[in-house]
Amino acid sequence: MEFCKRVTRVTALAALVLAWPVADARAQAGLIPSSDIVDLPYTGLDPTRKWLAERGFTYGGIYTGETMSNLAGGLKRGTVYQGKGEGFIGLDFDKFTNWRGLSFFANAFQINGTGGISRNLVGNIQTISNIEALSTTRLSEMWFEQKFFNDTMTIRAGQLVSDTEFFYSKVSEFFPTSDWPAITAVNWPSGGPAYPLSTPGVRIKIDPNPNLSWLTAVFNGDPAGPGPLDPEIKNSHGINFRMNDAPVVISELIYRYNQGKDDKGLSGNIKLGAWYHSGQFDSQRFASDGRLLADPTSTGVAKRLRGNQGIYTVVEQQLYRPQGGDADSGINTFLRASVNPSDRNLIAAYLDGGIVFSGFIPGRPNDKFGASFLYSKFSGQAAAYDRDFGFYTGQIVPVHSSELSFELAYMIQMKPWWTLQPDFQYVIRPSGIPTNNYEPSIGPLKNASIFTIRSVMKY
Repeated sequence: MEFCKRVTRVTALAALVLAWPVADARAQAGLIPSSDIVDLPYTGLDPTRKWLAERGFTYGGIYTGETMSNLAGGLKRGTVYQGKGEGFIGLDFDKFTNWRGLSFFANAFQINGTGGISRNLVGNIQTISNIEALSTTRLSEMWFEQKFFNDTMTIRAGQLVSDTEFFYSKVSEFFPTSDWPAITAVNWPSGGPAYPLSTPGVRIKIDPNPNLSWLTAVFNGDPAGPGPLDPEIKNSHGINFRMNDAPVVISELIYRYNQGKDDKGLSGNIKLGAWYHSGQFDSQRFASDGRLLADPTSTGVAKRLRGNQGIYTVVEQQLYRPQGGDADSGINTFLRASVNPSDRNLIAAYLDGGIVFSGFIPGRPNDKFGASFLYSKFSGQAAAYDRDFGFYTGQIVPVHSSELSFELAYMIQMKPWWTLQPDFQYVIRPSGIPTNNYEPSIGPLKNASIFTIRSVMKY
């Protein structure tokens, strides 16, 4: 049935989104790793690491492992283990060649596990775990960056990702759901240049003063390339280096305030962004001959629409700053919102947000706890197609509406290099409709309850 085929396409996309996590890669990929990293008491090799860092060579690793259980609802009950190891290196050419302002960064992932919580157990479209991906070893980023004009402008070029800098909230990093949002992960070809995929690109950043930044990047528009296979399979090791796909351009303006350690006011960030993809996208409702796609007399092939665009904003605001605290201390909140056209995108609007409390537990100054939510509104044109299909077939057809999830998390600082994080999530309307998109024989998808224990070790 055409509707079933369409739903299968929807959930195939959903299954891909689930794996677009970034986790701690964000903290490392945005900068050459600081020499401060080597001061932590991780191993007996620290004197060597410090010696190398002083000469411009830094390296490190992060391992994130988690056990996740779907307690009720979704596709089926069950438990999976997911793990992601990351290694990274950085080179500061100024320290060993006297080439001022030039740096190099590269990182790679070793992804492993017994299955994906979203694609195997829940069947939702938004992120539950931001490390979920198919098991493999893959290159992520590999780029050179040059600073100009007293470090007020940088140009970065190479194999890049978008989600470490654009549409990004530092406050949200606390949550396992912190990720490249569903509105871009679902709507962009192959999910865009975001974990676990990367692609060639160029990024320019201008910092006219400490409070203002402007970033613009051009990426190859499809990290894995066209075709029916899972993008993670088509670009299984991150070395496709595609250059000929229609490009995507993204630009963001950032205003920040009270970020310094000595600032007395509450800190915050306001980001405004926009993107444009020059490729072709399927109409959500109309066929190539102009008839309704659900009409049995139509070609049954979606009309192709040229170009796609969207706008977004990110707001971070500190609500309480303890005496002597920095911009990350006390109580911090975040909100991300985005919209794009309904006629060529499955997700038309997106909103997420949350609050994080740091240092509020007596005797546990480094522990944190918080709550967040994610909301994806499905396209009105996609919902119209569902109704059209019901009209032409005489069947009762579930109509796409929205997916909403809530999250509670607590992070325990076990050691300077090790944290444990219990996390609970409740997913309402997985994949936006009350029908199982993966295995129709199972029946309706009920709201899902997920419990996670996450461990993060840094070297």
